[in-house]
Amino acid sequence: MDYHDLYNKLIQLDGKGYKAYKDLKGSYQFPKFNLIIEHIQGDPFASPSKLIIKIPHTVAKFPTEFYKNKIRTVALEDYLIRQFSQTCLQFSHHRGIGKSGKISIIKIGQEILKRTAANIRKNEIEIRFSVGLPARGRTVLGYQAAEMLCENIPDIVDQALLYQALDSQAIQEQVETAEDADWIRRNLPKHNLVAFIANGSILPRTSGVDPRPLERDAIPFQSPNALEIAFNTPNKGLIKGLGIPQGITLIVGGGYHGKSTLLKAIELGIYNHIPGDGREFVISDPSAVKIRAEDGRSIVGVDISPFINQLPQQRSTNNFTTKNASGSTSQVANIIEALEAGSKVLLVDEDTAATNFMIRDRRMQRLIAKNKEPITPFIDKIKQLYTDYGVSTLLVMGGSGDYFDVADQVIAMDSFEPNDVTEKAKKIAQENPNERIIEGGDHFGNITPRIPLPNSIDPSRGKRDIKVKVRDIDQVVFGTEDIDLTAIEQLIETGQLRSISAAIIYAKHHYMNPQNTLPYILDKVMEDIDSKGLDILSNFPQGDFVLFRRFELAAAINRLRSLQVQ
Repeated sequence: MDYHDLYNKLIQLDGKGYKAYKDLKGSYQFPKFNLIIEHIQGDPFASPSKLIIKIPHTVAKFPTEFYKNKIRTVALEDYLIRQFSQTCLQFSHHRGIGKSGKISIIKIGQEILKRTAANIRKNEIEIRFSVGLPARGRTVLGYQAAEMLCENIPDIVDQALLYQALDSQAIQEQVETAEDADWIRRNLPKHNLVAFIANGSILPRTSGVDPRPLERDAIPFQSPNALEIAFNTPNKGLIKGLGIPQGITLIVGGGYHGKSTLLKAIELGIYNHIPGDGREFVISDPSAVKIRAEDGRSIVGVDISPFINQLPQQRSTNNFTTKNASGSTSQVANIIEALEAGSKVLLVDEDTAATNFMIRDRRMQRLIAKNKEPITPFIDKIKQLYTDYGVSTLLVMGGSGDYFDVADQVIAMDSFEPNDVTEKAKKIAQENPNERIIEGGDHFGNITPRIPLPNSIDPSRGKRDIKVKVRDIDQVVFGTEDIDLTAIEQLIETGQLRSISAAIIYAKHHYMNPQNTLPYILDKVMEDIDSKGLDILSNFPQGDFVLFRRFELAAAINRLRSLQVQ
């Protein structure tokens, strides 16, 4: 069928009951593209209908250099989603009740990520989006629907998805920026670095709820000479900035001078960013995980003995479970779980850490003997993490100079400007010994992989079908329980939660059994996604899945209160 058939159908449906829209499902050929109506909403207030546009490369005419590798392809797909979203605003207006008249695509932020909303394939470009089919009451508004599908959508295609209508320089800048950022990330280990912050970067954001760069009074980042390094990137050439070496790095300074802002930028340096974000070349090790205290979280079968043992009543910590963890215990579990999932870089901010876990000073050691204190503080294990397992730590610390003793480098933030104060900090430590007794022993301890039991993971509600729903960026309804992901700060889009939820179900059916450890399961799921795409997680085309990391998938599994392990 072609677009004339679609137009005639819609006119004939005018005035009929809303369910008559169901007859539209199918494929329609337009002069420049194919329109597939994949799913029809049940009523005007339900989730909008799902549509797919497929444009041959012979029509779209994007130069192949813009999608010649995976990184460039994702960057171009990201660009097209943004253009489509902006163009939709011109044509999306109220045409009845509920969601009638809305044309939209997945909402995205400052980061460049693989999303199922756009797919550049061998012969075509595919765009998945939503349309609120218009109605007055429960009655079809056929003429308005015809205008939307047969006039507005072709206009959107012409303005947002054809190369000749777009800014070629902007596209080139985006694909080259993403390619250079990825190149730096892959080359960090060659320089023994865990992070890189380019000179000129703008780190502060507009606000806590607006991730765009601060436009007024923002101080461009400038590396101190001692830590400056240069990368000769494939497209932009030489880029200089601060290289943060492997090992233990302290970020210190007074309040409001930019310590946490720097760490936040590094935390999100696991992602590529769009040009103009200010953090395009803030690059982090892809395994970096933000660690914080998380009062009240569930912990299941975690070996927390490297940090906590000798509990009252001789309770074992080799296989520790609780439904309501304290701040210190939750932070320990978060570290061990990140290590189990394969993290090689931990990011910690004292503002969100448990004080009694971070440090136990000499006075407290004298008052409370070690045999009465189950917790070994982080300060006494942080060095062993690096020597035993090669795990680096970046730590924002403004309240305890005791960490000078274990730091390999110390960066002081002064009015958002970084300074290398490593030698000064080491001298202060030598001149003012803290006389602490080191409590961590000779080695870090074991990192014990767990085996999640599939029967403990149930996305259904009783005998009903699977029930999974995402609530904003921090909560997933999974069957009969809620997964609270508030503390997982490196999740940035709701689409990641949707795909993580689907990945848990996929892992349960494909890889969870009494022999497979969680790291093995994470390996296999991520390998499948890498080779076959996010579509393997669902039986139907989804336009709102966004790529995630193994660490956030593990975090969601670990926070299932029904989880059982062996």
